Amino acid sequence: MEAIQATLTEFLGPNAILILVGLVGFFLVLIALPVLLKKEVDPLDRLKSNNRAADKKTSKGEKLRTANSKDKLEKYSSFLEPQNEDEYSAVKLKLLQAGYRGKNAVRTYHFLQFALGLLGLAIGGIFAVFKMSQGDVTTQDLVLTIMIPGGAGYMLPKYWATRRQAIRQGAIEDGFPDALDLMLVCVEAGQSMDQAIMRVSKELRSGFPDISDEFEMVGQETKAGKDKTTVLKDMAERCGVQDITSFVTVLVQSQQFGTSISDALRVYSLEMRDKRVMRAEEKANKLPTKMTLATMMLTLPPLMAILIGPSIYAIAKNLGAA
Repeated sequence: MEAIQATLTEFLGPNAILILVGLVGFFLVLIALPVLLKKEVDPLDRLKSNNRAADKKTSKGEKLRTANSKDKLEKYSSFLEPQNEDEYSAVKLKLLQAGYRGKNAVRTYHFLQFALGLLGLAIGGIFAVFKMSQGDVTTQDLVLTIMIPGGAGYMLPKYWATRRQAIRQGAIEDGFPDALDLMLVCVEAGQSMDQAIMRVSKELRSGFPDISDEFEMVGQETKAGKDKTTVLKDMAERCGVQDITSFVTVLVQSQQFGTSISDALRVYSLEMRDKRVMRAEEKANKLPTKMTLATMMLTLPPLMAILIGPSIYAIAKNLGAA
């Protein structure tokens, strides 16, 4: 035992026993987690849930998502998915606006947060052990070394989803004026609104795939018999763009009051073109302000070196000669 302790002290430092115990405990926790997360379902509870689903499928006690027997993460659903309906809907809407429409998107999102958080903690623990072997480390530095990678790994999926959401919404905003112009041409050529939407989805596939997917989904849901007003409002919710929401409101009001859809599209498309020009002008006006800092950092140091450098060299040379 003394030889083993001496060997550990040589490699890990004076706190070798504590480090070894900590690593063993950490790996035991990792091994025990799957067993603890595996929740056995009581047969009586399963019978009650089946009876509730048979009596009233839309009841409050219904599961938020239909289970899939092929999903390997199904047995961890109570841990990987929010059990509150509002929280589940918020995460699902965020992922829909980011372009992830899969049935298991919410579950995969939370699984990635959990897995990357554990991976970050493991990397931080290894790095902390390496730092302790090199010398004494304070408790605060040790905690920060372990927790910062874990927090970064946990927040990485959220950052990725938020970034994807912003990129997709920007792409939809850029392609929406062209989609309106093409839709106006189709309607004035004699096509119905449903035919115009399907035609726009095909024509814009190469240039603006995001808005093309949304229009295609609207057309398919309308063909399936879903109410057009509900379909349009669902599209506005999936996109999360104010222009799409206003466009849906215009179409719904035009349908309710019996006004001409072509006139509404003509006025709204003109407004969207003006709005796109205003956004371009806004970005152009912001450019000089954004370039000021870069110009100062890249221009002033070389200029000062050219102007003051010879004088400083001459002064230093005279002082050295004196």
